Amino acid sequence: MSIIDKVVAAVTPPESEEARVKARQDAEAVARPGDWLSQILDHHRQIEALFAAVKAAATPSARRDAQRRLALGLIGHSIAEEAAIYPALAADKQVGHAELAYQEQSAAKMEMGLLERLDPMSQDYLDKLEHIRGAVAHHVYSEEGTWFLELAKDASPEEQAMITERYREEFDRYAMSPA
Repeated sequence: MSIIDKVVAAVTPPESEEARVKARQDAEAVARPGDWLSQILDHHRQIEALFAAVKAAATPSARRDAQRRLALGLIGHSIAEEAAIYPALAADKQVGHAELAYQEQSAAKMEMGLLERLDPMSQDYLDKLEHIRGAVAHHVYSEEGTWFLELAKDASPEEQAMITERYREEFDRYAMSPA
């Protein structure tokens, strides 16, 4: 683990699994079928499964294939959030949350690029993968636990419809491959 990884891990304490489950349940209770939040929750679950598939892969080629699917899913999801959701957060007086979310997703993309440079069967690779997974889990917790709940509560029905359409449109440009 690099010094940067250690610093990030030290300043980003993980939430408990119980807290993550509660945040997901709270978000699911607010989401409506087909709306932007339900789409995001589906994508979060897919990304979690993709992380598990990378870790479980037993050969270098299988791990690289799983890693490519994970990268496609993360990038498609992040671009859709960056184009549709984070501007809506900023409009909802959550500018700080929107800016932090952009920074976190930028860091995850960079870390995924660094992961490509490691031997996929090495302990360094698994450590880096777990660091990325943990950072993404923390990001998801913030979104599902407070940021997106506030946006869902505050946005008008017209704004909700626009956010839903924009998120779907942006995500479809980069279509996440199935887990």
